[in-house]
Amino acid sequence: MLEIPFLLIAVVVIALIFDFTNGAHDSANAIATIVSTKVLSPQVAVMMAAALNLGGALMGTAVAHTIGSGIVSPEMVAGSQGLVLSALFGAIVWNLLTWYLGLPSSSSHALIGGLIGATIAYGGFSAPNYPSIVQKIVLPLVVSPVAGFLCGYLLMVSLSWMLIRAHPTKVNHAFKKLQIVSSAFMATSHGLNDAQKTMGIITLALFTFHQIPEMTVPLWVKVSCALAMGLGTAMGGWKIVKTMGHKIFKLEPIHGFAAETAAALVITGASGFGAPISTTHTISTAVIGVGASKRLSAVRWGVAGNLVVAWVLTIPAAAVMGAVCFEVLAFLGVS
Repeated sequence: MLEIPFLLIAVVVIALIFDFTNGAHDSANAIATIVSTKVLSPQVAVMMAAALNLGGALMGTAVAHTIGSGIVSPEMVAGSQGLVLSALFGAIVWNLLTWYLGLPSSSSHALIGGLIGATIAYGGFSAPNYPSIVQKIVLPLVVSPVAGFLCGYLLMVSLSWMLIRAHPTKVNHAFKKLQIVSSAFMATSHGLNDAQKTMGIITLALFTFHQIPEMTVPLWVKVSCALAMGLGTAMGGWKIVKTMGHKIFKLEPIHGFAAETAAALVITGASGFGAPISTTHTISTAVIGVGASKRLSAVRWGVAGNLVVAWVLTIPAAAVMGAVCFEVLAFLGVS
């Protein structure tokens, strides 16, 4: 059996690696539209997103508490040294696979799936907190993409009516500048929701290793997670930028503004309620909603269908990987 301090260090390091891959994988959420519409260069857009992801990550802990204690009771898994490690391995494997394939799946739900799978492997199918999972995970999983679509659609329709008499060249010029604001809002909301998920998983690990007396996120955890996500965002996920910014719907600045603003409003609202929603789901459906407001044929529904398949598969696939990782670690004497 490995010494507990070493295992805890391993959990924290791997959690921060996951946060880094989350930033790299999901950087497209904030910058895809602003890059595809050529408002900012990819390099400038990535640096802006990285800085605002860092700031957003330090703005709250409601989502961290949901991840740390809403999926499984910390007291139930307090004796397991390998559970959190297995959850992270499962999530990272799925993240890397979807990143390689260029699919904008959800890093958030990969982490949740990994944690559920590892928990079941440790304590059986009765171990997860199913009522909380349904309320905090499943309902937002369904509601957030629908909300993103509706907000994107309604905002784009409203803007179209407001600007029906405006000259297209002036509209395009104005929204090129406004899109910088919407992209900044989106990057901040991404950090506010996504970085907290890793904060929650590290805090759960600290509790299971009896390093903290209660599920309260330490300051050093907040800062380290924020920095890891910011650095990951700085690396960028250019395959996913291409999918988000070009393949779903051909975007103009006004469309990018509408999609980013709609998605950021949904994500910020969910963060206030402690719901760990998928920023990828939300911005993807906001883009689809904006495209559908023009005409249904403007959306490449085949690509959108592929995104849905990836979303549906994420939690169960990551759960299987998390469970397998737990069994492997148990075989090696870490359980």
